[in-house]
Amino acid sequence: MTRWQANAVIVFVALILGTTFVVQQTSMENIGPQYFTGVRFLLGTLAVLPFALRELRKMKREGRILLGIDKLGLIVTGISMYLASILQQIGIMGTTVTNAAFLTAFYVPLVPVLAFIAFRSKPHWSVWPGGVMCVWGTYLLSGGNLSALGSGDFWVMGSALFWGLQVVMIGVMVTRTNAPALVATVQFFITGLFGMAMGGMLETFSFIDIYNAGFEILYAGIMSAGIAFTLQAVAQNYTESSDAAIIMSAEAVFAAIAGAMFLGERLAPAEYAGCGVILAAIIGVQLMPMIGRRRSKVAI
Repeated sequence: MTRWQANAVIVFVALILGTTFVVQQTSMENIGPQYFTGVRFLLGTLAVLPFALRELRKMKREGRILLGIDKLGLIVTGISMYLASILQQIGIMGTTVTNAAFLTAFYVPLVPVLAFIAFRSKPHWSVWPGGVMCVWGTYLLSGGNLSALGSGDFWVMGSALFWGLQVVMIGVMVTRTNAPALVATVQFFITGLFGMAMGGMLETFSFIDIYNAGFEILYAGIMSAGIAFTLQAVAQNYTESSDAAIIMSAEAVFAAIAGAMFLGERLAPAEYAGCGVILAAIIGVQLMPMIGRRRSKVAI
């Protein structure tokens, strides 16, 4: 696979993840957020399971085993993903697809901060102006009136904290296990189990509801949780991290376009400006450390 082919694959991944926000919202007409999350991620588990089993066989051949701390880390990763997913899913019922996508992206500047808190890994200086820009972008996204933000927006912002934690844990666990598909499968399975369990306590189970939301569940479960993850992991072996960072940031843009096309969502000029500020902050936080490292290498 060439670099350009890999970048094209990552564009497709960003398209899948962005458009998934639409089906997440439309699915709520037929099924509750807990059962949607549960069924979605159990399907994602099945989609990635063959790759995880192959990694397990490879680990066995190499004499590697999962230690107790590894198993605990996988559980924490799965719980983080469940909390992130369900908060986002609840929030998307009370906000637009565009708002949900851009507010979810708050996890980007949060990741280095959480890494510093957990592992004393000093964040790059770009995190701080990036965080300020995200707050400013949210203010613009509200139309210059924070009271215009609905409860759904705040649920989604809460999910960004756990998405950030999930991203940190994924990095740790993939490094420790050298088995990305296994890590993904376990986190999907835990998220699916929690969703089904909480759905049993809070919602009414119905096969008719699952059938009516069938397209949305299949798209979010197989295309988003399963295929998109696998394609991203493969493609990033053939392209620059800076390329992938910029392209993946387009997820929020694709969500806004999909919201306009399929749901008729429209934003005021100030709200579009807010989206632009948040997107600039995301790209800046991802790229500035890479630019600094490249300059250091050139200087050496």
